[in-house]
Amino acid sequence: MATITITSCEMNYLVFRYLHESGFIHAAFTLGYEAGIHKNPIDGNLVPPGALVSFVQKGLQYLELEANLTNNGTDVDGDFSLLQPLDLITKDVYELRQMIKEKREKLEKEKEKEREKEKERERENEREREREREREKEREKERERQEREKERDRERERLEKERDREREKEKEKEKEHEEYVEKEKDRDREEKVKVKVEETRVPAGPEPMEITTATSSSTFSDIPSSDVTILEGHTSEVFICAWSPTGSLLASGSGDSTARIWTIPEGPCGSSIQNGTPKALVLKHFKGRTNEKSKDVTTLDWNGEGTLLATGSYDGQARIWSKDGELRNTLNKHKGPIFSLKWNKKGDCLLSGSVDKTAIIWDAKTGESKQQFEFHSAPTLDVDWRNNVSFATCSTDKMIYVCKFGENRPIKTFSGHQDEVNAIKWDPTGTLLASCSDDFTAKIWSMKQDRCLHDLKEHTKEIYTIKWSPTGSGTNNPNQQLVLASASFDSTIKLWDVDQGSQLFSLTSHSEPVYSVAFSPNGEYLASGSFDRCLHIWSVKDGSLVKTYRGSGGIFEVCWNREGDKVAACFSNNTVCVLDFRM
Repeated sequence: MATITITSCEMNYLVFRYLHESGFIHAAFTLGYEAGIHKNPIDGNLVPPGALVSFVQKGLQYLELEANLTNNGTDVDGDFSLLQPLDLITKDVYELRQMIKEKREKLEKEKEKEREKEKERERENEREREREREREKEREKERERQEREKERDRERERLEKERDREREKEKEKEKEHEEYVEKEKDRDREEKVKVKVEETRVPAGPEPMEITTATSSSTFSDIPSSDVTILEGHTSEVFICAWSPTGSLLASGSGDSTARIWTIPEGPCGSSIQNGTPKALVLKHFKGRTNEKSKDVTTLDWNGEGTLLATGSYDGQARIWSKDGELRNTLNKHKGPIFSLKWNKKGDCLLSGSVDKTAIIWDAKTGESKQQFEFHSAPTLDVDWRNNVSFATCSTDKMIYVCKFGENRPIKTFSGHQDEVNAIKWDPTGTLLASCSDDFTAKIWSMKQDRCLHDLKEHTKEIYTIKWSPTGSGTNNPNQQLVLASASFDSTIKLWDVDQGSQLFSLTSHSEPVYSVAFSPNGEYLASGSFDRCLHIWSVKDGSLVKTYRGSGGIFEVCWNREGDKVAACFSNNTVCVLDFRM
């Protein structure tokens, strides 16, 4: 019979699928890149979920069966649980059979000892039963003696009672006359008491009034389907979406290796325009007809003028497109998937962060790399500009670096997180930097000191993202308080007082991890999207839930248009939804 073998490519693919299915997304991305999974000829559709675990289990079962066979190939009698998984992996068949033989001999000896103990216990029990029978005889004799004594006592009591009854009869006769006289006196007293009661009785007052308390009702409302436009066209999960800062264009990026630019008409969303669903420009990240999973669109960002859209892909390339869908530049230098991509405010530079542990500043006009920053020791997860020349990066290595164009070393290093740092965001003035991590905390940092300014510890699971409100100094809403929002896998959103480092509100209506939050342009409302399929809109003023829309898939991203009257959300069921928001 031919020997069954498995190649390293096949094993790498099974491990990749196991990591991806178990939720170890970063690890899966890294293994996929380093092992060249996208070049693997295996058809992923033919590999069932849990294939690696099933493969290992079947291998262990085969080894156990082989070890439990006799030399002539027949099953041996006995227990098949004598071997542990580690034994099956570390020892050959001869050693396993020897172990089974020794363990069975040991078990047989223990059983023989147990049988002897059982016999001895039975003999002891029999002796104890004999002693108990003797004791029972003695108790029976004692009971008979006591019964005789009781009988004599009862006879004495009977005679005494007879004498007592005779005496009682004599006493009864003497009392009868006394009782007759006493009853007559009692009747006279009762008549006098009745008269007094009638004289002193007053009418009863009214019954006490019953008091009831009303409770206030909930004030939030569901967003009706008539206020929702569903954009269909993607053929895989939609991971990210972003409104153009200057118009009615909405960009979305998907696992189908495309980005799309949708033109959303002015006016209300919903059924009134469903017959004319907005058309989309399709920005293909692959050549030919077949989609390539290695080119999933993982991030995108509009420039400040809304004329250019940058996309980052799992293939390690960044691309710059016109708002009309024309590919202007392809940026090639990263050696791993791009997880974050940001335009600077001036719009002349693009910043990217990659699994290859580096960040790159690109010249937006030429597409050339201006400087590559190689400070992290693990994948770079997020980047954010502080101003037109300096920025921050964070990584799975738990570190945060503040870098500047032209400098060969970080100008500031922030360490303090105990696990992967998932996201970083500068406040509107570039003074404070917020970060969030798998260590369940968010932190606020200042360039003026090395240790964090505030350590925010109210969440109970990993924090996936954070957002600053567009309020306070340097914004269009200078008279409103600056607020930080954090979204977590514990299904809650926290709003934080930045000055005090304290929690303002905990928003708890979601039932699954929250992947995205976004403040409205006026800073008065916060939208949140979760894998419970719900998009909630909250009042920042009092933390109350004001609107809810339930979609048909988990939500990866939510964002507001510039006017603040529409909210877009992208879903795991391949759709993008646009909702009208009116209060």
